[in-house]
Amino acid sequence: MSRFSTLSALVVLAATSVAAGPCDIYASGGTPCVAAHSTTRALYSAYDGALYQILRDSDQVTVDIYPIETGGVANGPASQDFCVDTTCVITTIYDQSGKGNHLTQAPPGGAATGTDPNGYDNQAAAFGAPVTLNGLLAFGVFIAPGTGYRNDATNGIATGDAAEGMYAVFDGTHYNGGCCMDYGNAEVSAHDTGNGHMEAVYFGLGTGFATGAGSGPWILADLENGLYVGDNTAVNENDPAVTSRFITGFVKGEPGNQWAVRGGDPTTGNVATYYSGVRPSPDYNPMSKEGAIILGIGGDNSDASQGTFYEGVMTTGYPADDIENQVQQNIQAAGYAVTSLVSGPAVSVGSAVSFQATTACCTTRYIAHSGDEVNTQVVDSSSDSALKLSASWNVVTGLGNSGCVSFESRDTPGSYIRHSGFELYVDANDGSALFGTDATWCPQSGINGEGNSIRSWSYPAHYFRHYNAIGYAASNGGPSDFDTTTLFVNDTTWIVGAAWA
Repeated sequence: MSRFSTLSALVVLAATSVAAGPCDIYASGGTPCVAAHSTTRALYSAYDGALYQILRDSDQVTVDIYPIETGGVANGPASQDFCVDTTCVITTIYDQSGKGNHLTQAPPGGAATGTDPNGYDNQAAAFGAPVTLNGLLAFGVFIAPGTGYRNDATNGIATGDAAEGMYAVFDGTHYNGGCCMDYGNAEVSAHDTGNGHMEAVYFGLGTGFATGAGSGPWILADLENGLYVGDNTAVNENDPAVTSRFITGFVKGEPGNQWAVRGGDPTTGNVATYYSGVRPSPDYNPMSKEGAIILGIGGDNSDASQGTFYEGVMTTGYPADDIENQVQQNIQAAGYAVTSLVSGPAVSVGSAVSFQATTACCTTRYIAHSGDEVNTQVVDSSSDSALKLSASWNVVTGLGNSGCVSFESRDTPGSYIRHSGFELYVDANDGSALFGTDATWCPQSGINGEGNSIRSWSYPAHYFRHYNAIGYAASNGGPSDFDTTTLFVNDTTWIVGAAWA
């Protein structure tokens, strides 16, 4: 592993850090961090260690990513430089507390597992969740279904009914109803061992007992065998549906049958108490926490969720509301903001395009479709009008995320390229959230240095690929034949030109 230390003078001069980090604030309140995880910034003012590790798929070499300066923002440009001409995944999210509670690829558990051949969950693509912090580029952890991180052998995490607090910052627009977009305390066995054996922040549309107001999504707490935001009340009108781009969720509990759920938009610095009082029943008082740490999955490794995590901590002791309010103000000062999800040659909304393969064998072939199957076909000026039209696509605003795009078939208006089972199809838009996410693509600079690569928004480790002339949303070295690393870089790079018809 190596540390990137060379940056342009501009980036160095732009770097900023706050006087105290969230964990400094918690320590000042007598509830120090026992775990602190972030891929976007240091969470202590004096922290200058590694934030996370990425693996380069082309040669399986890893590198640790550090803050630009002590207590500062992650060196996002260094991670991009390391991954030029290939793809990368996040292998480790380091614990900044000094207790060694690092998060790594989650192993199999009692529930579904990811598509890794060994039954482990998938690792997050390194660049699926770009943001800026006070203008500096960093990357969150984009959790697609099947992705998860875990540590079952922790140090200092609360067990039994011991007091603890935690928070997590999520993307308020990236969610689903799958179990479970959690960060927090879980079972050490990766199996459901009963009510009260978890205490984690949850974000999404889950309806595993309680919900907040409206139609969601909500900040809730996963206590195992139930998502709650109160006692046994099924709907808590004090817990609002999240409408902000970023959301912070706080969960805390202590002996004596007391716990609380709080949250708010970190860009405003505000925190509201959604609930503070007794725990639900049965079997949630006293608690039976086990002390593992999870991210993006449930305690039994349920891995159907999607969401984006930027930072979070766990404490010992029950933090005061005022301390949490100060932490939220610190997150506000960090300056989270959205940035572009696309790069490379422009693929502009309103244009009509074609996709020419760049692999040496196949430069006369273009993405087209036969019925609902996406494939590549040889197209030239002498091709008939039907073939030309089937190889032509309208670029429209992304159906699942307006920061990216969708590709409408020009010969089948209302139908779009979408992935299903990671094969590409042209299907009619049914208006569902799932279709929208499956049909949303984020063009980036071509992986092989030419043109564009077309990345899936909902599964950002997957790209348009031709394999045996069939179209796939392929990952670099994944479990399927079409994920082979052989020719991956070229097979996933396209020259985006004018439509044939």
